[in-house]
Amino acid sequence: MSEKPSFFSEFKRRHVDKVALVYGVVAWLLIEIAWIVLPTFDAPSWILKALIVLLVLGFIFAFTISWSFEMTPEGMKRTAELSPDEAIPYWSKRKFFAFIIGVAVIAFVLLIYQLLRFSPAFQHGSAAKHTDKIFIQGNAAGTETVELQSDGAVHADYSYNDRGRGDHIVATWKLDGAGVPIAYDGHGNDYMKAPVEEHFELKNGRASWKNRSEQGEQAISGEAFYLPINPPPEFFAVLARALLKAPSHKLPLLPAGEATIGQVQKMTLGSGKGELTEYRITGLGFSPQSIWLDRNGTSASVSSWFSVVPDGTESSIPQLQDAQQKTDAAWSERIARALAHVPGGELVIRNARLFDSRDLRVTPGTTVVISGDRIVRVGRDAEVKPSANAEIIDAHGRFLMSGMWDSHQHFNDNDGALDLANGVTSARDMANDTDTFLQRVARFDNGTEIGPRVLKAGIIDGTGEFAGPTKMRVDTAEQAIQDVDWYADHGYAQIKIYSSVKPELVPIIADRAHARGLRVSGHVPAFMSARQFVEGGADEIQHLNFIVLNFLFPEVQETRNRDRFIKVAERAWEFTPGTPKVREFIDFLRDNRTVLDPTINVFEALFCGDPSAITPGLEEIVPRFPPQVRRAMRSGALEVPPDKQAAYHGAFPAMLLLLKEIYDAGVTIIPGTDALSGYTLHHELELYARAGIPPAEVLRMATWTPALVMGVNKDCGLIAPGKFADMILIDGDPTTNIRDINNITTVIKGGKVYDPSAIEKALGIAPRETRR
Repeated sequence: MSEKPSFFSEFKRRHVDKVALVYGVVAWLLIEIAWIVLPTFDAPSWILKALIVLLVLGFIFAFTISWSFEMTPEGMKRTAELSPDEAIPYWSKRKFFAFIIGVAVIAFVLLIYQLLRFSPAFQHGSAAKHTDKIFIQGNAAGTETVELQSDGAVHADYSYNDRGRGDHIVATWKLDGAGVPIAYDGHGNDYMKAPVEEHFELKNGRASWKNRSEQGEQAISGEAFYLPINPPPEFFAVLARALLKAPSHKLPLLPAGEATIGQVQKMTLGSGKGELTEYRITGLGFSPQSIWLDRNGTSASVSSWFSVVPDGTESSIPQLQDAQQKTDAAWSERIARALAHVPGGELVIRNARLFDSRDLRVTPGTTVVISGDRIVRVGRDAEVKPSANAEIIDAHGRFLMSGMWDSHQHFNDNDGALDLANGVTSARDMANDTDTFLQRVARFDNGTEIGPRVLKAGIIDGTGEFAGPTKMRVDTAEQAIQDVDWYADHGYAQIKIYSSVKPELVPIIADRAHARGLRVSGHVPAFMSARQFVEGGADEIQHLNFIVLNFLFPEVQETRNRDRFIKVAERAWEFTPGTPKVREFIDFLRDNRTVLDPTINVFEALFCGDPSAITPGLEEIVPRFPPQVRRAMRSGALEVPPDKQAAYHGAFPAMLLLLKEIYDAGVTIIPGTDALSGYTLHHELELYARAGIPPAEVLRMATWTPALVMGVNKDCGLIAPGKFADMILIDGDPTTNIRDINNITTVIKGGKVYDPSAIEKALGIAPRETRR
């Protein structure tokens, strides 16, 4: 009786070992090829995972077939029914091992290629060093140099100049195999030149970080991406590349939050500059943020305000901006359609306490009837009978007032939505680009983007290193007149003169603007006083610091740089109310009917002495913001010299006293922010009340007064028949407690109804605490 063969001898006789080895190396090669090729076709990440699963299942199938069957000249037959000489012979050992080694070498080379491709060196392109150019409103402003060092670390040097301000950050970082930071060190200065020091390290499964406003540590399992507070722009490209490698394109962020990335579109650049892909990163702001990457991971980021692009590709900025704006507009339109409620017929608000912004009276039991975008009737509840198909809003005795104005904004992404969430239904933009901004205003008007009614002020500046962020820069009277005419022809209501304009051009600009029906305002240009600015034809002055600087003229004349803040911080305390010099100039402003746009919140932040503090006035708001937005909401205060502590400490209280004296003298004041939209206007108004201005008067300044100043009181500023249906319902009474303006429950703009909490939710802002 013959001995039964062992399993292993049968395993070898049936060549199962050879089949398994061949299958293994071929499967390895297929996986490597798919890993490289699938991203080229933008295939979703699950396809590679599915291929691996199929190959594993295929191995089981191949193992079973090779055990049970042999190939013969007549086809496949069961092994048990064959003698060894009936099967087709396998390759010789030399051919077999040559095949195995050849396939394995190819697969190994592809694996090495992939590992190098995702190394820091490959991710920064083929060059070990590259330079990006920085542009502000199309004007060259600085550079960013990124260099791969011999130890694998990346070194970046980033700086730009914006009117004497601007970041300068020198940073070094290291990444792990997933493209996630394991070390980061950065130092330099922030936008207002306050020092920056930042450190991060991931070691032995524990992350630790420290900067001027944060310090913490956390145990880490898996990958987590630390995002510095003041990084160079290249670091956002590092994040994008890491997200593209991450499972589901998602990573937790340190110290808090989560980021995801998705592809939007591809763009072939002109002049043979290659192809870029637009990605949108969610989790960094109120809305997704775009970044452009080429096939090597080299990045570009563009906006109407600030663009960073590889050296030599700056001519592509308009093309990228146009494509990106379409992406932004599509997102904004989805939000607008979802959040705006359009009544089917008349809209009737009943049982409201109506605030009259002319005489400051509050009338309870009031009904307001709206048809389309206009108010058609206002009367006592008992006297107004709604139509049968009217939609009724029961105010339940809430405070009803006209929508507010922010008279100093610079609109960018999400500003319109933040405005409406906070009851701002009319606004004035005080300087912007002359392309995408006009399209944004058109979207506000047609309802495809949430935002207020916007009156436009066009900026004109001179030339030089401190010139403002605009293409409208002039040196001659002819250039100045040409720019005024352009703004007038494009529907602007006002000219804003900026700090580098030559003093002798001010009367020329003012005369031309007035002849074209435009108002004139601005920063007081360097080398002239505020008095001279008004005498030259200015109707309005932006920013309270220029009133203080008038008292320092001619001692302080160079105000194009940070001295326009620093000198005020050092000496505002000197100009106490009632002194002849102060009183005489305030009377001059009143007698010339000069309007003041104080933006006093800006100086509270600048002079607070702590750059790392949450922006003053927003301490209760900022904790509700998305994590990465919270981190950015810092005061940006000036660094206080040790010998100037007392002066800086007294500067803002002195400015509050000055504001009250200006109000008492009868100078027209219109509130504006020049800061975070919506929420900061509430704080600006609170500061007026803190200065001693009665709250009801503050509400008039925020509603009726701007409409009068801008000449649109026929349509805005008041709840009355014939005017636009722009109004807000408030839980409380801001005529007695100005802080009640934070309790807006309903916003109506042009007859469309908005829920502030729904707008906030769409922007990733957490709900307000329920009032008791």
